[in-house]
Order: sequence, then structure tokens, then C-alpha cells
Amino acid sequence: MKTKFTTLMFAIATSALAQNQNPIRVNQVGYGSHDSKTVAIEEAGWVKQYTLKSEASGKTVWKGKALRTATSPWSGKQRAIVDFSAVTTPGTYILSNGKATQRIIISDSPYTELSKASLKAFYLQRSGEVIDAEYAGEYARPAGHMDDKVMIHPSAVSEGRPAGTIIKSPGGWYDAGDYNKYIVNSAFSIGLMLDSYAMNEGYYKRLNVNIPESKNNTPDLLDELLVNMRWMQTMQDPSDGGVYHKLTTPNFESFVKPTDCHQQRYVVAKSTAAALDFAATMAKAYRIYSAFPEYKSWAEGALEQAKKAYAWAQNNPRVYYRQEVMNRDFDPDVQTGTYGDNNVQDEFLWAKAELFLATRDMSYVQDIMTNYSDIRFSNPSWGNVTGLAFYTLIDALQALEGQDIAHLGTVKSVLTKQIVDTADKYLVTLAGSCFDSPCGNTPGDFGWGCNGEQVCGKGIILLYAHSLTKDAKYLEAAKKVADYLLGRNATGYCFVTGFGTFSPMHPHHRLSESDGIAAPLPGFLVGGPNPGQQDKADTPKYPSNYPDESYLDVMQSYASNEIAINWNASLVAFIGWLDNSYSK
Repeated sequence: MKTKFTTLMFAIATSALAQNQNPIRVNQVGYGSHDSKTVAIEEAGWVKQYTLKSEASGKTVWKGKALRTATSPWSGKQRAIVDFSAVTTPGTYILSNGKATQRIIISDSPYTELSKASLKAFYLQRSGEVIDAEYAGEYARPAGHMDDKVMIHPSAVSEGRPAGTIIKSPGGWYDAGDYNKYIVNSAFSIGLMLDSYAMNEGYYKRLNVNIPESKNNTPDLLDELLVNMRWMQTMQDPSDGGVYHKLTTPNFESFVKPTDCHQQRYVVAKSTAAALDFAATMAKAYRIYSAFPEYKSWAEGALEQAKKAYAWAQNNPRVYYRQEVMNRDFDPDVQTGTYGDNNVQDEFLWAKAELFLATRDMSYVQDIMTNYSDIRFSNPSWGNVTGLAFYTLIDALQALEGQDIAHLGTVKSVLTKQIVDTADKYLVTLAGSCFDSPCGNTPGDFGWGCNGEQVCGKGIILLYAHSLTKDAKYLEAAKKVADYLLGRNATGYCFVTGFGTFSPMHPHHRLSESDGIAAPLPGFLVGGPNPGQQDKADTPKYPSNYPDESYLDVMQSYASNEIAINWNASLVAFIGWLDNSYSK
């Protein structure tokens, strides 16, 4: 039975979809002045000439034919790829195909505001804290979920902490569209952003995003990550060093304000994955934060916690989070996100690499140095952090250069080659791409959270390849990834809230939906096209079943339109690194 609210949401969905009629697909945030500038235009073949005019003067600054045409492997749609890279003067322009027009922005630094907003989104996502109007404007809100009376779930008992024990576990970030907090996803998110910081330290030291901590002497990125890491530290059991998998309500809250939530919150079940991800994160944090006098003592404590978590994991190497088993054995049942993982070899790899770099104790990586041929690089995700381990291991091997260690040069070469080979595979898809991008060209490019792991993740790999080889082709390809993410795609959406001329208005995000403000919180990346449509029983009909068009901008669409900290972490890491490339 449809409620009035459901009927309204169906009407909003129909309206939003009806707006997306412009056949000219562009990077709506902006093109770099001296970058490649292409657009993809549907209805290819009948247009003989395209024109670009200055918005201010109306004068034509460029006209020309399509560079090539491309056919969608799914829909069969014909698209023209139009290249106006010759225009380099910053400004705002109007591109016309004779029937439709589209605004074009050219800038010397197109991504700075997006970089700031994507990081600022984490401030807006904070739990248990007043979000102040001085920093959040109209998105200010009172504190909710103080988490000062969190209960030990029966699955999480230990010496001194029987079921029902009340502990404090305040702060941190809400994980996604829901109000719970999860160690595995938090660790992955922080690890990804700390990697970007390590590669772009000077950039992040300059970046001011106007959060309460902006007045101190620490980069805002590090301040924001510390907010969540302080929460993570409360999730370690002091009796044995194990780490609780998540802090959660038994069921997801309704789409209400944080202050209107009243379910009891629990820390639930320790897991090997949580302990190892925690260990890796705290060891990485030690390395970076110990350079700042105000955080040196904190960093030393974080390293000790990392060692204890790793020791617990060594003693408990196969404690997997299996919610269905837990619910069979314990009450209350928990129905929230699982972040389950039954293979933790990648988490062990990441934790070993980070603990080695933090301590310089070779025992952590001795087995890696002899079994390196068994390690295979993959695009990092919360469920497979091998890629994060690769990024750290390359740093570790550089730190060992000059020492007499067996296989050192070979291991470094093998790991580096795997990253570069992966980037080369992305380049291969560019030639016939419908959107002149390494993204959106194969079925594997789409699915749950593809904008984070598949799009931004590819961009990060390309940027690593550029850093390792200094070959400009990888940087150029990374910029084309941004073009796809920000509007040059089959949906025509710029997938970041608050940016571009056509961006999501109804993300699956309780904070955005419950605040009474029409526009969603800005700076959040939505999941993206997902042909699985796992939510279709709860949503209006998807506009298309084609993989690249299977996206729905309605609140109910958790499968294509949710936000999540891991996806936003990918956006922060990618766009910040890309933005820094314009300052060099």
C-alpha cells in the first residue's frame, strides 16, 4: 500500500528523470585549461559542425566536427566525441550541437572547491557532536547519538565486560546513509585518505576546509581523520586487544533526525578483520601523526594499540563476522550492515606492511620478502585491502633501499609492475570508449558503489602509475576519469551532491532526508549505476536496465543512490591528488 510520502517520492523520481534530456554530456565541474577537453553527445551522425561560444560575449571561439563516433555495447546508442582542447582560456562557454546547448567551464584549477567539499562532507557526517552553523551553514544540527551508554552485546562479552555492560564509545562518523559505525569500513576509508596525504603532503597542509580544528597547526585532513580514529580506539577491548566489529542498533533507524533515534546501541562481536584493519590504521597513523608535536603522544599510544590488535589477530586468525550465526546464538538479533569477510589474508598483509613501516621490525615482512610472487594487486576495497598493502609495501621497500636484504630490488620491481600493468589495462579501453574515459566500458565497471571503487579507485591507480613512472599518459587518463564521474557518462549526472548542473537531489542518506532542507548535504558521492537493482521492490521503476544507465535518484534507492564514507574517501583521495597536479 502506497503512503502519501511514497506517492510523493515516486512523483519526485519521475520529475527528476524527466529533466535529464540534454544529449550533451560534459564534466560539469570544469576542465583544466591545458587538459584534454572532450564531450560525448548522443544522437551522433546528423550534426556536421559543433560550436563553442563565450558565455559573456557570445563570440564563437571554436567550431569543428566530431573527433569520432562510438556505439554503446549495451544500448546501441550512437555518441559523438567532440574535442575542443584547443580552447585554453579560462572562462565559461556554451557548446551547441545545433539543437541543444551545454555550459562549459574551463579553469586553471577546476577541482579545488570539490576537493574541499568532499572532505568537508566528513565533518557534516560526524556523530555525537554539534554541527555548528559557523562551519555548516544551513546544515547545522544538534548533537545526536552521544554513545555514552553503549551496551556490550552478548556476542562481544569478555573478562570484565559481561553482556549488558555499559561503555562509552562516542564520536566518529556515521558510516553511510544509516547511523551506525563500522570498524572495517572506517579503517579502509582512513587508510585510503592517509595514502593520498602521504603522496600530497604539501597540498593537504595548505587545504583549509573550515572545520572547528582549522585554527590549529595540523592539516584539516588529519584533524578530520583523527575524529574517527578516536572513536575507533574506544572499540578495542582493553582486556585482550581485540576489536569490536561495529557499533550499531539492532535494526536500521527510520529516516529521522539523529536526535529522534531511540534504539539501544551495542558494540557487537570481535572479528579478525576488524582487529587487523584497526592495527593497520593505527600503525599508519603513528607514522604520520608523530611528526606533529601536538599529536606525538597520541600517536605513540595508537601504535601500542595497533600491536595489541595484531597480537589478538595472530591468536584468533579465523574469527569471521557471520551475522546469521550470531543471530542464531545471541539476542537481540542484529540486522544492520555486515561488512563480513571470510578471507583475511589481505588484512594480514596490510597490517604487516604498516607495522613494519611504523616499527622497522623486519619480522613483520620477512614472509612477504620470500613469498612475494604469491601476492596479486587489486583495486582496493573494504573487502580486499591488498591494494592498500601494495601502496604501503612500495613505501616500505623504498625505506629499505641500500640495505643488504634478499630479493629487495626484485620485490619492489614486481609490486610496482603490477600497479602499472593494471593502469595500462585501463588505458586500453580508452580508444573505443563511449565517453572518452577509462570508466564505463565493461560490465565490471558497474555495480554497488561503483563510483567509489571502480571510478575513483581507477583514478587513484592511474595517479600512482604516474607517480611511479612519471609518464604523463597516466595523469591524462586520471583526468578523464574525473570527467566521467562529473557528468560525461550515460546518465548525465554529476555524481557528487551540490556540484554541477545536474546532480543527485535525493540520496539514500538519513541526514539529508530528515533535515527539512530541499538540497542534500553537499560533497557526497553517490554509489552509481547498479544493474543489480537490489532495491527495485522498494523504488520506482529504474529508467533503464542497461548497466551504465541503471541509476535512480530517489531516497529509497540504497543500491544506486546511497552515500558511504568509503566512497567519499575514494573521492577525497582521488580529487585531492588530482587537484594537487594543477599546482605543480
